[in-house]
Amino acid sequence: MMDAKFHALPPLKRLRILQQQEKEQEQTLDGPITSTCLPAKKRKESREPTAAAASLGVCCLPAKKRVWAVNPDSSPIKSISRFDLNVEYNPCFFEGEKEEKVELEKNDKENGASVLNDTSETLAETGGEEDGQEEEGDGIECAVCQSTDGDPSDPIVFCDGCDLMVHATCYGNPLVKGIPEGDWFCNQCLASHSSQTKKNPNAFPCCLCPNTGGAMKPAGEGRWAHLVCALFVPEVFFKNPEGRDGVDFSKVPSRRWKEKCYLCKSSKGCAIDCSEPKCPLAFHVTCGLREDLCIEYTEGRNRGGIVAGFCKNHTLLWKKQQQTGKFKIVARDDDSRR
Repeated sequence: MMDAKFHALPPLKRLRILQQQEKEQEQTLDGPITSTCLPAKKRKESREPTAAAASLGVCCLPAKKRVWAVNPDSSPIKSISRFDLNVEYNPCFFEGEKEEKVELEKNDKENGASVLNDTSETLAETGGEEDGQEEEGDGIECAVCQSTDGDPSDPIVFCDGCDLMVHATCYGNPLVKGIPEGDWFCNQCLASHSSQTKKNPNAFPCCLCPNTGGAMKPAGEGRWAHLVCALFVPEVFFKNPEGRDGVDFSKVPSRRWKEKCYLCKSSKGCAIDCSEPKCPLAFHVTCGLREDLCIEYTEGRNRGGIVAGFCKNHTLLWKKQQQTGKFKIVARDDDSRR
């Protein structure tokens, strides 16, 4: 009957009655009464667990609200580290492994830096040497053979008057007899000094082509000729072949003087024909060399040298044929092939 009346009361009044009953029981038993004695729905739990619950690591909450947790102090696993949310996360290591890893990282960084420094210094030194070699070799080219190679037996000599660069064997006298210890002047500079006139390339035109400048030798009667023109025009020869002196063009046929160079469109001087049969193109020697055309000189078996020159299209064809190794330049009288 009491229970029916009790449950009919308002919730707040029931709570006060229960609190009053608890106080009375505490006073009679001289000990605290926990809320575990009440029904689950009526318990007023505190945040502090009982001794029994603390030993188990469980708080006395309703069954649906209980959260199980392991007490860190009672856990047998000691390697679990407590994380600080304000510190950057790092995987946990044992103290010995952590120290060893730090030392290895430091050594790797030091060794890597030293290797990089050594490599960079070596590259810098090598690069400096290569740059120096390129600077030394820049612009040094023989005006006759257009080669940059030189050796003690055949050095590239500079004219002290006009900076002309030639191999001793390419120029001939006087260099072929011996390199002078003092200053050396090319034939054009000597002619300019003897006439007391300042050297001017236009004052020494080549009688075999319309181009000026380069290594030239006297051709008689006040005329001059490029050494390359004298070498590659078939009918031109040197009266002194060893010293490459005395250019003689008296044997050049009249048709050559009438040929028109397909490169410079000029008929001044004499032009050589393309060596490919039935090719009508002709060009000056110096014009062909400027355009990197193939002009070759080889020694024949029955007579003197053989000159072969090709226009642009046939130069490309000849270079491809040379790569096969099945073709060579020979005189028409020696063989029918070229």
